[in-house]
Amino acid sequence: MQEILLALIAGLVVGVVFAIIKLPIPAPPAIAGIVGIFGIYLGYKLFGLIAGYIS
Repeated sequence: MQEILLALIAGLVVGVVFAIIKLPIPAPPAIAGIVGIFGIYLGYKLFGLIAGYIS
């Protein structure tokens, strides 16, 4: 849980810094970004599951 909280805080700090210096956020659009991150996580877990059956 601490890891999640630290990631959220880091994201908030980066967002504020980018807003202060008037740069676009370094992330894809909200929904596409969330879906992309979820896809990466699922792909990682799926590979681990398949690799476990193969070896």
